Amino acid sequence: MTNDQLRENHSMRSGGKPLLVAIAIAVLGVLGMLIVDHKVQTAAMAHYSTTGEAARAVGANVMPTEPKSQLEPDAPGPKPVHPANPETH
Repeated sequence: MTNDQLRENHSMRSGGKPLLVAIAIAVLGVLGMLIVDHKVQTAAMAHYSTTGEAARAVGANVMPTEPKSQLEPDAPGPKPVHPANPETH
């Protein structure tokens, strides 16, 4: 085959089956989202307004987390270098 024949064959090719499959999947996905009824409950409609209430309703023990310490540990790594001759006033 010559270069001209290769270019003609290449220009006649289209997206083909993968493109059609991708479009079909996208269309089916959009239709599926439109058909499925997603009901969102407001806090007034829901049985429990907080996660803690829902957990207690099924018998779970809800414990508060321990407060974070006011003092943070020293950061790992080298300490900042102080100048050898600090300026005096």
